[in-house]
Amino acid sequence: MVTTGLVAIDATILATAVPTIVKDLGGFASFPWLFSVYLLTQAVAVPIYSKLADTVGRKPIVLIGVGLFLLGSVLSGFAWSMPTLIAFRAIQGLGAGAVQPMAITIAGDIYTVEERAKAQGYIASVWALSSVVGPTLGGVFSQYVTWRWIFFVNVPLCLAAGWLLVRHLHERIERRRHTIDWTGGALLTVASTLLILGLLEGGNAWAWDAPQSIAAFGVGVLALVGFLLVERRAAEPVLPLWVMSRRLLGTTALIAVGVGVVLIGLTSYIPSYLEALLHVSPLTSGLTLAMLTIGWPISASQAGRLYLRFGFRATVLLGSVVVVGGTAALALTAGRPSVVVVGLTCFVVGLGLGLVAAPSLIAAQSSVGWGERAVVTGANMFARSMGSAVGVAVLGALVNGLMHGADAGADPVRFRGAVTAGFVGVAAVAVVTTIAALAMPRNRADVPVRGGAESAAAA
Repeated sequence: MVTTGLVAIDATILATAVPTIVKDLGGFASFPWLFSVYLLTQAVAVPIYSKLADTVGRKPIVLIGVGLFLLGSVLSGFAWSMPTLIAFRAIQGLGAGAVQPMAITIAGDIYTVEERAKAQGYIASVWALSSVVGPTLGGVFSQYVTWRWIFFVNVPLCLAAGWLLVRHLHERIERRRHTIDWTGGALLTVASTLLILGLLEGGNAWAWDAPQSIAAFGVGVLALVGFLLVERRAAEPVLPLWVMSRRLLGTTALIAVGVGVVLIGLTSYIPSYLEALLHVSPLTSGLTLAMLTIGWPISASQAGRLYLRFGFRATVLLGSVVVVGGTAALALTAGRPSVVVVGLTCFVVGLGLGLVAAPSLIAAQSSVGWGERAVVTGANMFARSMGSAVGVAVLGALVNGLMHGADAGADPVRFRGAVTAGFVGVAAVAVVTTIAALAMPRNRADVPVRGGAESAAAA
């Protein structure tokens, strides 16, 4: 729960401070990189960490992640420019790539499917607390102290998480020789980096048809093709292709991509949207955004009862429909900004995401054994992280393209239209996510909801 708190607070505390960071360090057009580079390094690291966790155990991997997250947080707190802050956020992402999936995998190891419903409530309580503490701290630090403390606050949490893991997490793993797919990991990193670079900077730093864009997209696609070829022949692939060949795992991965896009689309732009158009304080915009992460744990804590009674597919589908309703309402009302309306729509979207994210992941976890659980969890987290990384890149390209280089504060009318277009894009992704939920297996035998979970000690 403490390690989950690291990621939960970081996910909610930064967005409220972005306008203050931009004012201090400059680089409005570059601020999407603060999210994108973090999500990118997190995404490309997840499959490698997950593969290692299935071979050497969960404990050493999660401890490495906590250490990297601590290092990235300290360095980010001392950043002196937007490029250095972006670079240090990349280190944070490398740590989060181990922390988030390992915490979820460990919960999958030690609890049965039935018990996970109760455990899910405990984990949801961490997000509920973070949804209030994170934006509040972000607003307070930005408005009254300094935005740098949004990173320094991670130091005691990292130390506490590391101590608790060393003291209380015990596992016994059969040691055997393994081959790490470094080639596949390198190709995946290159492909993801170049494709997101092209999306973020195209139409901003250079034209879409400029040589830089052509090179970024061309080499990125070639690296992606090379990655797929390597994974087909690798003895122990970093991201096994069978994960996407099974209908349940494939559809839940698509759902995770949608969750990532919706989540980052709202958290990236709602604070700037409210502060630029309504001139509210960072604290007010943070608390408004907190409604998203308040609604999420409320429904997530009850999702276990729903999927145990009605099945995973019905639960995820219900949540997807709620997300569509919330994002559509936000897009329709974006032309008339209101703190109350934005808060209500965020709350509704959060309720829907709580019925989508955890049940779809638990469905995927429940379909495999201990030896494959970390890889499946990692693939799902990778899909969500890539959805967020690509989502913030596409939305950033859309908003920056419509702004034509203007600053949000200098041209609020144009910014309102640009952000409205971004919210429409988020609603469209929510519709696609609902279609993916419809494609989940109907047969309850394909999605077992009963059965025990093997412990790490029995592996």
